Amino acid sequence: MNCRQISKREREILNLVAFEYTTKEIASRLFISCNTVITHRRNLMDKLDVKNVAGMIRKGFELKLMEVA
Repeated sequence: MNCRQISKREREILNLVAFEYTTKEIASRLFISCNTVITHRRNLMDKLDVKNVAGMIRKGFELKLMEVA
C-alpha cells in the first residue's frame, strides 16, 4: 500500500461501494458531488495499488479497512 493513509472519507466511500451504492447514490448520501466521489475512488485505487473497483474491494477487506455488515 502507498505510504499515504486512507482518510475517513475514503473509507466511507469504500464501504458504500462495497455495498453496491452507485456514484450518484454515494454523492447524495454524503452530500458531495459525483465528481468528488469519483476522485475519492480514484485516489483509493492509487493508494491501494489496484486496477479496478473489484481489486479495491478485495484489498479493502484484506487490509481490514471495511466494516462487515
